[in-house]
Order: sequence, then C-alpha cells, then structure tokens
Amino acid sequence: MATGSADEGTSTEGAPEPTRRELLDLALVGAGVALAGAVGYPAAQYLVPPIAAAPAETSVVAARASEMKPGSGKNFRFGDKPALLVLTPSGEFRAYIALCPHLNCIVQFRADLGHIWCACHNGQFGLDGSVLSGPPPKPLEALEVVVRGDDVVVQRA
Repeated sequence: MATGSADEGTSTEGAPEPTRRELLDLALVGAGVALAGAVGYPAAQYLVPPIAAAPAETSVVAARASEMKPGSGKNFRFGDKPALLVLTPSGEFRAYIALCPHLNCIVQFRADLGHIWCACHNGQFGLDGSVLSGPPPKPLEALEVVVRGDDVVVQRA
C-alpha cells in the first residue's frame, strides 16, 4: 500500500533531472557567453595591439644621389615603417620616419609648398622636421643620412 508514493518525485540514485526551463536557461547563458566571446575577443585584440618588434634593418639605401633634385622628396620603406627622404634646396639630405605624430598618417614632401605635409588634418612640417602648423603635437622623428658614392644611406640617428 505504501509502496511508490514517497519516491515519485525524486530518485534515490542522484540529483533530480533538470526541468525544461532550467535547460533553456542554461542554453541562453551559454549562447550569451559565446556571443560575448565572439564580440569581446576581436575588440580586445583591436584595442590592445601586439607589441611591434624593432625593425630588423638599421640602415637602408633610400635613393641614388643622382636621381634626386634639390627641392624634392622621396618616400621609401625603413624596416616596417614608411620614411621620407628630402633633398633641400640648399642640397642637404634629410630623412624622417614618415608618420605624422598626430594620428600616424603618412606624410609626404610637397614641392609646391616647399615643405612636408600631412594630408589627414593639414599638418605641415618644415624641412628640419619641426611643426609649422596644424594639429601635430611634436616634430617628425629624424633619421641620419650618409652619402656613400651615389648611394644615399639612411640609418637610425
């Protein structure tokens, strides 16, 4: 007579089986965690970029002296960064890392202006790398220039 009535809702061998609502809650939490990971990981990778190694190259032949005319400039690669070589009207070579210190846009020599120009926000730099106008907070990073025969070699200062 008393058999089975006390044991109907529970099992003597373990915990009760989860209800449909508990399974649905668990599935929603799992989906939320997966979505947070799918969105959060790329966002974290964007906000915290990897540490860039120093360029392996410490010097590079940027140009031939015979191909440059006074009052001209040439963009080139210096390791993993863009660089700019300028031959001033007085015949002096100067080189800079061609990244504007404002937002890292690539700068270029403008012969019509007679100085270095950043197209992003109209930042302007003198041929000595100093800021003439615009939003850049500091001068361009200078590189050392050595002329060896007809080769114009640029190296870290």
